[in-house]
Amino acid sequence: MYNTDMPSREELPSTAKLIRSTLIAAIVALILLMTVVMPAEYAIDPTGAGQLLGLTEMGEIKTQLAEEAAADENAEMVAVQSSASQPAPDVAEPMTEPMAEPVAEPKVAAVPEPAPVEAAASAPAEPQWQDEVRVVLTPGEGTEFKLTMEEGAVARFSWVSEGGPINFDTHGNGSGQSISYEKGRGVPEDQGELKAAFTGNHGWFFRNRNDSDITLVLRTGGDYGELKKLL
Repeated sequence: MYNTDMPSREELPSTAKLIRSTLIAAIVALILLMTVVMPAEYAIDPTGAGQLLGLTEMGEIKTQLAEEAAADENAEMVAVQSSASQPAPDVAEPMTEPMAEPVAEPKVAAVPEPAPVEAAASAPAEPQWQDEVRVVLTPGEGTEFKLTMEEGAVARFSWVSEGGPINFDTHGNGSGQSISYEKGRGVPEDQGELKAAFTGNHGWFFRNRNDSDITLVLRTGGDYGELKKLL
């Protein structure tokens, strides 16, 4: 039977080498934490590397999903507590109201009808949309659309959820920054303008929380580069 020889004291690494290896490992772990883990898991990108690698958007989606799950759980708890504490309605005895005496109707003088106003020569033109997308979302499914925009640019939008309301989060990211403009739960449609707070990607994350499929129709126009489907 072959037995491995024990290493001699000279062959063992010195204390200085162990400390140096430990420091190197700690530095590498810190770099991975700041450039990969934090952007991908929490959408926190202090170095900007997560944006370049496309990890920040992944973290934003995970954060949105966690917020939606927490909001759904809180809504269910509030609904249960409200139904449990709802008092039984009191049954009031019917009251007999005295009969009112008839009142003579006042005579009203005939007023001549105003002359019809001529219709405007031309109705205002409908907004011209540059892009229109239509996507079907199954129960629990989400999707994300972003506009590439310069700082201060303004884009017009209109979206509608056919078949049931939808949850949405209007947000943006880019240039090492991120922002949330507006969030909504159970909204059937929305329209307005989106002004970019900084140069980057700005748009919407949608999720179907219904028990059946819905069709999302999104229309955009205005000052932006392109409409991208990220999810």
